[in-house]
Amino acid sequence: MKILIVEDDKILSDTIKECIDKNYNVEQATDGYDGYMLAKGGIYDLIILDLMLPEISGFEILSKLRKNKINTPVLILTAKDSLQDKVKGLTYGADDYLVKPFEREELLARIEAILRRSIGDYTENELRFLDLTLNLNNRKATINGKEINLQGKQFDILEYLINCNNTIVTKEQIFDKIWGFDSSTTTNVVEVYASGLRKELNKYGYGKYIKTIRGVGYILSE
Repeated sequence: MKILIVEDDKILSDTIKECIDKNYNVEQATDGYDGYMLAKGGIYDLIILDLMLPEISGFEILSKLRKNKINTPVLILTAKDSLQDKVKGLTYGADDYLVKPFEREELLARIEAILRRSIGDYTENELRFLDLTLNLNNRKATINGKEINLQGKQFDILEYLINCNNTIVTKEQIFDKIWGFDSSTTTNVVEVYASGLRKELNKYGYGKYIKTIRGVGYILSE
């Protein structure tokens, strides 16, 4: 799972990253503009957002994301502890609000609680689509109890598509989510892995559920 930290204090940002990067894939932005540009791609499972940022404030980022229908869960992590700021943050669309300084255990608990709410079966570390089940602990996929032979990134693409069930995701979003912005390969690799994934699922009659939106990307839908 992928988390974006938007925090201009580099030392604090690195501290947060150290707290969570054993369990999550973490990226960082140190100003509001970069944070918004990364967040608007919709490739993250959670955004940890400071409010007092250079370029664009955290409130502005949150407002822009929600206006553009980017519903990525947001945990505000800030020194602003007034009731007015808390109400404003939650009204703008934040999922939770944590005041600095914070305890590591509370941060982790709040992250896990947000992810449970947003991804349903996350508590069991399983994702489901019809009779298809992904076990996120051992990275095994099964259909009606029969294990599917998924190779590497095929599992990751399927996980992303299930999480975005009934929503079109672009090749660029899949690439940024799974390979990362710093990858030396190109977005064409998405087509290669998606094709292999569909061929494997076809053996079980499930390839038909991954639909190609020509020139755009893919959607998993019944």
